Amino acid sequence: MNETKRLLWLNSLKMFDIASLIVAFVSATILSAVRAGNPSIVEVFSVKVRLWNFVIFVALLAFWHLVFKMCGLYRSRRLSTTQVETIDTLKAAAIATLSLVVAARILNLRMFTPTFLILFWAFSASILVIGRLVGRFVLSHLRRQGRNLHFILILGTNARAIEFARKLEARPELGYQIVGFVDDPWAGTDEFSRSGYRLCCDFENLPRFLRDNVVDEVGFFLPLQSFYEFTSRVATLFEQHGTIMRFDSDMFNLKSARPRIDVFDGEAHITAYSGRFEGLAVHVKRLIDLTGSFVLLTLLTPLFLLVAILIKATSTGPLMFSQKRVGLNKRQFVMYKFRTMVSDAEQLQSNLLHLNEMTGPVFKIKNDPRVTRVGRFLRKTSIDELPQLFNVLMGDMSLVGPRAMSVRDYQFFSEDWQRRRFSVRPGITCLWQVNGRNSIPFEQWMELDMQYIDGWSLWLDLKILAQTIPAVLKGSGAA
Repeated sequence: MNETKRLLWLNSLKMFDIASLIVAFVSATILSAVRAGNPSIVEVFSVKVRLWNFVIFVALLAFWHLVFKMCGLYRSRRLSTTQVETIDTLKAAAIATLSLVVAARILNLRMFTPTFLILFWAFSASILVIGRLVGRFVLSHLRRQGRNLHFILILGTNARAIEFARKLEARPELGYQIVGFVDDPWAGTDEFSRSGYRLCCDFENLPRFLRDNVVDEVGFFLPLQSFYEFTSRVATLFEQHGTIMRFDSDMFNLKSARPRIDVFDGEAHITAYSGRFEGLAVHVKRLIDLTGSFVLLTLLTPLFLLVAILIKATSTGPLMFSQKRVGLNKRQFVMYKFRTMVSDAEQLQSNLLHLNEMTGPVFKIKNDPRVTRVGRFLRKTSIDELPQLFNVLMGDMSLVGPRAMSVRDYQFFSEDWQRRRFSVRPGITCLWQVNGRNSIPFEQWMELDMQYIDGWSLWLDLKILAQTIPAVLKGSGAA
């Protein structure tokens, strides 16, 4: 299960929770009315369809959603036990019920009787717990089938590291795929070799391995007391890449990584996030991506047909330009754009390297001779970018995020801190897009990406989307 399916699963879980609360509310209303001797269901609901009551109920749903988020019901429960998740769910249902008591006191709502409150908690708690038990069963089945895998790299080859790996392998329902181990030769290397696990590389070659492989998490199992300074430098490397870190103690004084405690097999692990977006806002962002891309693709269909005719009528070659780009955690995907150059443009690039006007690994020429007449107009108006809406719909990209880099450009990155931009999904537009595009030096471009990641919010996304329209109309920085 990829990132898109994971978000779809979480969004479905949120919708299930809302539906569960509505069912519990309606069921409690009917049964409490029947218990009170009211024979007419129509009469029961005739008072509650007023606009004010509807507004109150919507506000309660929004509050309950925040309660569930604060109780941790929407974060990853991969290493959590069924018992812990059940207790958290019961707590969330209890807080939701107490909120009805507060609402009844403040707004003088007579319908929230003790009978109603008991029934509401019983129904909501039962439905929510059963739903999560079913969800855990489904996810466990998928992970046993090799889907929804999380790739983890383990630092250290001591007994604790091997024990951790064996615990993960003994729990296939957790969905962890061990990439391998990293360590330098030491007295216990021979013993590790007999364990059957793979030694990926030593620490000298770790940066190169990390750049070229998919790594979702890393587990630190180095002797911290004697390797503190060295381990701290390695942790900073993973922080620069935006990789999730899992270690026993928070001793590294990381600058941007956000710690969170997970419990696995009775032991506490501090998980550090330095790039991934979390919480309700992330799911709203994905909902905006899905809705926005679908609506725009529908509305822009006539424009797509017109552009297709112009491209085919004025130059030979395919309609679309497709190229492998580097996405979330360095996963590669195929990005689509309208073709704006001659069909053999990529083969001609090597002959034009001396004309490159951009600093860093990026290749851009303002008056690129490979661009067709129609292509120049498409680039000036950014119409050539619109097919990336298909990538947004498929989940490889977002409407807003760091610019998607080609595999060629990625290979020429010289600083690891710049690679943290790949810890989030790339976007069609970004701070670079609205601040000058190709007129911005590469280093400043990367700093804008870090600024976006560290300061991300839905408001920032909406602001960038709003600023993209005038930037495109002015054609600022377009080549």
